[in-house]
Amino acid sequence: MADVLIISGAPSPTAATGVLVSCTQQLLREAGHAVHTLHVRELPTISLLTEDLRDPAIGNAVGGVLKADGIVVASPVYRAAYSGLVKSLLDLLPKKALRGRAVLPLATGGNQGFLVAMDYALHPLLASKGADQVVRGEFVLDRHVEHGVLSAEATAAVRGAAERFAGALTTVRLRKAG
Repeated sequence: MADVLIISGAPSPTAATGVLVSCTQQLLREAGHAVHTLHVRELPTISLLTEDLRDPAIGNAVGGVLKADGIVVASPVYRAAYSGLVKSLLDLLPKKALRGRAVLPLATGGNQGFLVAMDYALHPLLASKGADQVVRGEFVLDRHVEHGVLSAEATAAVRGAAERFAGALTTVRLRKAG
């Protein structure tokens, strides 16, 4: 199966994005993939913001992206913009770091109006890093997360996204093997 790295911009495990990441991890593991999660909030902030690739944690984070077959980018959306920490990490990647990898964008936010952040902000950022196999992601409203659990509707949507992503991962693996 494929090696997947989830880049989590969740401010905490219990935040809506943290719950979304947990659900996604579970779905991808159930599908047989090796899933690792990089919690951007745990990276050394100064090293991240000053782009210090000599910092072992930053170097390992970038190396994890470069080794993965697939990348899930999960971010909360604030005022129609994704997490600044997620952007800081993605900015550290080489220009074509996401080329040939399946990429699944996921986001959470307070209202449907923030959905534009995926199409008009996150997708261009991913494309600037060479993402050529971006799977249609999901935007989960914060109100669909209660007491650490996604609603049935949100879970079904995320399951669909995970299935689309799994299909893209199969394509990536076949291309690498061929």
